Amino acid sequence: MNTSPARPGRPRVLTLGVDLAAGTRKTAAAVLEWSGGTARLVHLALDVGDEEIVRLFGASDMTGIDCPVGWPDAFLPFIAGHLAFDAHPVLDHDGIEGRRLLAYRDTDRFVTARTGLIPLSVSADRLAHPAMRCAVIQAKIARDHGPQPRDGSGRLAEVYPAASLKSWGLLARGYKGRGGAETQRLAGILGALKRAAPWLDLAGYDGQLAASDDMLDALIASLTARAVALGATIHPDAGHARAARSEGWIHLPAGGLDGLRGTSQSG
Repeated sequence: MNTSPARPGRPRVLTLGVDLAAGTRKTAAAVLEWSGGTARLVHLALDVGDEEIVRLFGASDMTGIDCPVGWPDAFLPFIAGHLAFDAHPVLDHDGIEGRRLLAYRDTDRFVTARTGLIPLSVSADRLAHPAMRCAVIQAKIARDHGPQPRDGSGRLAEVYPAASLKSWGLLARGYKGRGGAETQRLAGILGALKRAAPWLDLAGYDGQLAASDDMLDALIASLTARAVALGATIHPDAGHARAARSEGWIHLPAGGLDGLRGTSQSG
């Protein structure tokens, strides 16, 4: 990451966004520098490994990671009961409704109710493998920088780029993949983002962002990390707080893009 010095009297804040995949090839990272009501993309990379993520985390003020940081609370006793031939915790989840509690977290249900989007299941879908990698990365961060609360109250927060886009009034579906329609939608989202946030300097990375949904998601994750840092996301209330501490909590922006510019001395 190569950043230019902040202007005198204008402190610099860095936010990191990570679009995490099971392997490095499709893992992307984006770092935004915030200063004087503007943001500049100072680092964008694909094929990012664990140690680089940990290094970038250490250099950033807030990190947004697009991957579940925990599993449903019901999942562990279900698996433990199965392994121990203890029928009771397994039979507690008999039927489709019981199995939904094993597949989806409290925060997943909250996001669906709030946005209409359905996050992939961390325990029963394609996110399971990335989530295992995410757990290892969290352990490496804890080793080097201290444990980070799963509810996002520290320097690491779980984010969901599609839900962030929808919260900001931008297209949130149909841009994943390499087909012609997906590529057009991806370019359209980037154009709409630039119009909605003219204070965002992409520093010549436009072409790379328009060609990679992974890189775009990393950028959106970094923008959402800024919202978390400013307290401009929906935090778990009393009814969700306990589950958020163990399962994780997806931070949804609570305001518009322009609010990310900030007016305080912190950038």
